[in-house]
Amino acid sequence: MENIRFGLLCAVAVICFFLYQAWQNDYAPTEADATSASNQTSAQQDYAAGDDDVPSLDSAPTAENDGGPEQGARQASAEQRGADNAPVVSQGDQVHVVTDKLDVIIDTRGGDLRKVELRGVPVSSEKPDTNLRLINDSAPNFFIAQSGLVAAGAKAPDHRSRYRAERKEYKLADGQDTIEVPLTWTNDAGHEVTKVYTFHRDSYRIGLRHDVVNNAGDDWKLSQYVRFWRAPYEITGDVPFAQAFFGIGWYDRKDGGDSYRYETENHDDLAENPLELTQQGGWVAMIQHYFIGAAIPPQDAKVRFFGQPKDVPNAAGGFATGFIGAQQSIAAGTQTTLETTLFIGPKLQDQLDAVAPGLGLTVDYGWLTVLAKPIFWVLEHLHALVGNWGVAIILLTFLIKLCFYKLSETQYRAMARMRKFAPRMQQLKEQYGDDRQKLQAKMMELYKKEGFNPLAGCWPMLVQMPVFISLYWVLRESVELRHAPFMLWIQDLSAPDPYYILPVIFGLTMFLQQKLTANVTMDPMQQRIMQIMPVGLAVFFAFFPAGLVLYWCTNNMLSIGQQWYIYRKLDAEGLGHKAANS
Repeated sequence: MENIRFGLLCAVAVICFFLYQAWQNDYAPTEADATSASNQTSAQQDYAAGDDDVPSLDSAPTAENDGGPEQGARQASAEQRGADNAPVVSQGDQVHVVTDKLDVIIDTRGGDLRKVELRGVPVSSEKPDTNLRLINDSAPNFFIAQSGLVAAGAKAPDHRSRYRAERKEYKLADGQDTIEVPLTWTNDAGHEVTKVYTFHRDSYRIGLRHDVVNNAGDDWKLSQYVRFWRAPYEITGDVPFAQAFFGIGWYDRKDGGDSYRYETENHDDLAENPLELTQQGGWVAMIQHYFIGAAIPPQDAKVRFFGQPKDVPNAAGGFATGFIGAQQSIAAGTQTTLETTLFIGPKLQDQLDAVAPGLGLTVDYGWLTVLAKPIFWVLEHLHALVGNWGVAIILLTFLIKLCFYKLSETQYRAMARMRKFAPRMQQLKEQYGDDRQKLQAKMMELYKKEGFNPLAGCWPMLVQMPVFISLYWVLRESVELRHAPFMLWIQDLSAPDPYYILPVIFGLTMFLQQKLTANVTMDPMQQRIMQIMPVGLAVFFAFFPAGLVLYWCTNNMLSIGQQWYIYRKLDAEGLGHKAANS
């Protein structure tokens, strides 16, 4: 009876966990469709009002500035808040860049990234041939990457300035590993800036540098800045019962020391808790489900990160994040280069940490990361072996079941002993049923006398629950499994089974398990609950990712086989069904 109660408690705990996720979803922001073409405005229109604010040079850290009392402070200045909301002028010419991974539009006005399509990454399972557009200058899914320089005295090219492009088309040729796209700006004072984007084969990393030449008669103080600016939108294909994080993240240097930690802030909370952080190294990123846009300054550079609300026309809740680098003085007649790195693409775990330390932490598996990361590592290696994520999940289930074999055997032996003592327990219930306190005392006396622990069969089940929840997080957060097909009708393991076949199989296998582990000491109410539970959980699992239900179905079938095998051994030892019924 205690086994059944404990099993019910575990089931209730799982349901409560996912109901909590659903509660979070209810209070999450409502966002516009990321892929709705019907609501998009023309890319040739002005992409926003309120784009006239440029980070102030006064807000940039100096080379000597160690952050002082503001180190780690989270507070936005008026300039960063976008107080000046004058209308912008029209766009400039466009430069089209195509690599094996990216399809990019760069605007000569400001050198902004106005469109970044992820080639080969479908927008949804219903549109497998349509590339997902992560950067987009059209409403409602407005999201652009801006960058530039700010200077004291003479004007520097910011995200409103006009650049000259050598060409309008660039394509990464076969056998070519990188391609550079230069944009040039000059003024009458003798200043020249070449803004260069560098694209890499088989990578979502984009190099960004400003080559600065000072032919003027005076020194020129400059700072480089990068800013992501976007409107919120609804993330298509999200996992039910959980709202993926949507906001900004950054790599925070702890107390000015040598260690860092990953921090996040939901975009809804930026109005009350904006980010301003001065430190050396780290990075800042726009984060959404499966994808990020990250700005990564040189690790030895002093920078100030910022994040705050910034209105986007026709899309409430706009926000921006980025950094402004330390001031640099370029002497007359000299030149220098200011560099940074962008990463705009899916959160592929084999690429992120190679781009910047800690960037892999944006794949957030929650409080069970310590289990989820090894599970993904094994799953990824199994996928490399068999080439199918669904088969990899089945093999992973075999491995997990093998690891827990001895624990499961302990559980089934405890269940068998429970059956052996069932008649005596039933006799105690009939004798002391009206005195629950005395009944419990007599049952504890029986357990002590026979050397039997009724909870012995519960611990294996308890140990396996974190594995189940960890796999849920892996399926929820790993872009590698996004739209991954299995076979037949399962063409997206990260989405629910479209025909509910796997949930039905789960319910049937759970019913068979109950028949194998039926407890004769259950009262009629408990029996009714046990009969209903497979149906209820099957309906509940109909909303889960198919990959998770596939794991649980496989686990149930392996458990049935394991129970049958172990019970045969126990029968031979006089502890199984035959002994209990004799």
